[in-house]
Amino acid sequence: MRDLSSIVKAYDVRGVVPDQLDEDIARDLGAAFARFVGGPAVVTAYDMRESSIPLSRAFGDGVRSQGVDVVDAGLGSTDMLYFASGHLDLPGAMFTASHNPAKYNGIKMCRAGAAPIGQDSGLTDIRDAAAAGVPAADGEPGQLTSRDLLAEYAAYLRGLVDLAGSRPLAVVVDAGNGMGGHTVPVVLADLPLRIIPMYFELDGNFPNHEANPLEPANIVDLQQRVVAEGADIGIAFDGDADRCFIVDELGAPVTPSAVTALVAVRELTKAGDDPADRIIIHNLICSHAVPEIVAEHGGTPVRTRVGHSFIKAEMARTGAVFGGEHSAHYYFRDFWRADTGMLAAMHVLAALGTSDQPLSQLAAAYARYPASGEINSTVDDQAGRLQAVEEHFGALQGVELDHLDGLTVQLPDGSWFNIRASNTDPLLRLNVEGRDEASMTRLRDEALAVVRA
Repeated sequence: MRDLSSIVKAYDVRGVVPDQLDEDIARDLGAAFARFVGGPAVVTAYDMRESSIPLSRAFGDGVRSQGVDVVDAGLGSTDMLYFASGHLDLPGAMFTASHNPAKYNGIKMCRAGAAPIGQDSGLTDIRDAAAAGVPAADGEPGQLTSRDLLAEYAAYLRGLVDLAGSRPLAVVVDAGNGMGGHTVPVVLADLPLRIIPMYFELDGNFPNHEANPLEPANIVDLQQRVVAEGADIGIAFDGDADRCFIVDELGAPVTPSAVTALVAVRELTKAGDDPADRIIIHNLICSHAVPEIVAEHGGTPVRTRVGHSFIKAEMARTGAVFGGEHSAHYYFRDFWRADTGMLAAMHVLAALGTSDQPLSQLAAAYARYPASGEINSTVDDQAGRLQAVEEHFGALQGVELDHLDGLTVQLPDGSWFNIRASNTDPLLRLNVEGRDEASMTRLRDEALAVVRA
């Protein structure tokens, strides 16, 4: 039996090709996936990496070996695959390593209706079955058909957010040589938007910069281009285009927490009589401005752990209309509770296009408190350093602690931080927010001193 534990992560399959992930493994994973989800067919899509087509085809061969049909949607973003799974009501598999370097690839899997599959909801079973080997089923293999869903995906999104009435906007889009270069020209065509493309050429070697806009170095080109063009807004997508990052007309980043609050307010304006229409999910490292603004607009904020499986589970449990994470994943009930960077970007464009304010002023209403951003510390003993942090701050007067995800420390003045252990690296991840810049800096430095002692 092969050991696949190194490539089967909490939410997906991911590894170096071909050393860790090759076509034989993909074929076995496809067979195991088909057995796990059941049903007559599976839909697949893939990104622009050189290894994505052969891995996708091998996975499809494994699916078909179980007598299950494969609908090949071809090139697409991850959220286009979620659309396909929801629209066709089929289980799906997306071949991408998202923002990881070129030598990586991976598989994101979901049940019909884009319902997530993670380690606690089936991925471990699929891993174990693939490791043991899945024999071909009796009878004829499944059929393979191709279906281009890009136009239907675009039409669906445009039906959710109407941009036709927007004032003219100059929009710089950095696709990072990823799948945004494939989807943006179709989704945002024939609208009052002048799209200024950057790195739209599909290239899984990422010749210009890593397709990970969460790293500040990777949006420098976008920031400079927005200012040089005198554009109204800049949008950066990650490699598989399921996340979007926003830059204002001054070249300054708009935090994902501010985007979460902005989109939440737009969703709340459409709320009907159903209480679920007013439920907004946010993870615990989002700015405290998010639940404050949600409540001020008549919404019900619900705090959850970091990670898409937790967000999606909470959305399913509560019927929430929208959810946001500080990592720039945005989840919509109208999109099968799946995350879509494109739909979030369209909401920001719609808000800007119907406002007479520049984006810097519009976004300022949703950004109240200074934050550190995520700071990673390499440590030998994650549990020991977390315990040291808890003992240090727990001894202070008026401090509140909770353990929903890692350790969150709330100070009496409203400043707070969360510290969490990485699942994959010997790191502790620290996020700090203060009521003002001085309190944030002071708390950040005090927490880091304990972590790195």
